[in-house]
Amino acid sequence: MKRIAIIGECMIELNGAPFGAMQQTYGGDSLNTAVYLARTAGEAVNIDYITAMGTDALSRGMVARWQQEGLNTDHVLRDEQRQPGLYLIQLDEQGERTFLYWRNQSAARYLLQHPDFDTIAAHLAGCDLVYLSGISLAILPAEDRARLLSLLKSLSQQGVAIAFDSNYRPALWQDLEETRAAYGEILSFTELALLTFDDEQAIWGDEVPEAALSRLYRQGVKKAVLKLGAEGCLYGEAASGQAELIGTTPVARVVDTTSAGDAFNAGFLAGYLQDLPAAESCRQGHRLAGIVIQHKGAIIPASATADVLFTTTRNA
Repeated sequence: MKRIAIIGECMIELNGAPFGAMQQTYGGDSLNTAVYLARTAGEAVNIDYITAMGTDALSRGMVARWQQEGLNTDHVLRDEQRQPGLYLIQLDEQGERTFLYWRNQSAARYLLQHPDFDTIAAHLAGCDLVYLSGISLAILPAEDRARLLSLLKSLSQQGVAIAFDSNYRPALWQDLEETRAAYGEILSFTELALLTFDDEQAIWGDEVPEAALSRLYRQGVKKAVLKLGAEGCLYGEAASGQAELIGTTPVARVVDTTSAGDAFNAGFLAGYLQDLPAAESCRQGHRLAGIVIQHKGAIIPASATADVLFTTTRNA
């Protein structure tokens, strides 16, 4: 059984119409991927979620829900001084969303300053793959970000694969130069990049997906998936220099695109961690994302994904 550690932040989520009814739940890009991976890989993959939470009732309840989803929460650190962050999703009539955040003092932002973080660092060395996103990096104070990048580089040198989703949020960065510096460093030792082409254009100015792949190879990425929205995704490997476009099937109605990319990553990783072919893993990512965008919220009801179990046994 492969072991993956997913590093990030989970926040309280409010979603609904402006000045209208709001629904409270929780979400965050890395947590969304962790939950959907647990649902789609089942017992074939061991998933550690790495973050810091408060000791308040909401924090305890959220962690209990993650456990029910099949996540290992043994390495969720508890911060007695802080609570989870909060974000508000506002949807338009086409299902596109805008976000407002309250996270500057969230427990996850100070994960690396927790007195028990050294136990996390030691645990990561025993994992097959460590996954994180650009948001996982962006929320950290600069010194903590540098420390995490140094740790990840050391892990990669020890044989732990690093997977990275750029998930670019300009408001979380001081400027584009800071973003490029952090992303350039992590991409230099990234085994698997799961990226959105729109983000790559915004950060690096790539004109076409093929140019983005070439740049990623030069930066040090070994395998890359470029998500292209309704067109599907482009998968490539540095060793061969070849790329394959894997299309997707349109859905009847898009309700909420909040965690489409996170769900794709989960579906892809469910196959990748079980050594399925890359194209098949991409198709699994598309299928799962297609289900998720037909429901509201970052994490949709488990009943909606009940028949999406991607295992080597099922796909044999």
